[in-house]
Amino acid sequence: MASLFLGLAALACPVGMGVMMWMMGRRRPAADNGGAAEVAALRAEIEDLKAERHPPETAS
Repeated sequence: MASLFLGLAALACPVGMGVMMWMMGRRRPAADNGGAAEVAALRAEIEDLKAERHPPETAS
């Protein structure tokens, strides 16, 4: 009886992980059209922050 519980305990983690991965994969949308726009906006924001951090040097 103890070996049965040990076997179930040993299988609980990998089986549970497989079920969680399967469920997370099902919820993923087929195509995310808003992702590209968000990435572009974030890249523009990064460039703005870099420009503020390192302003162009003026020739004197």
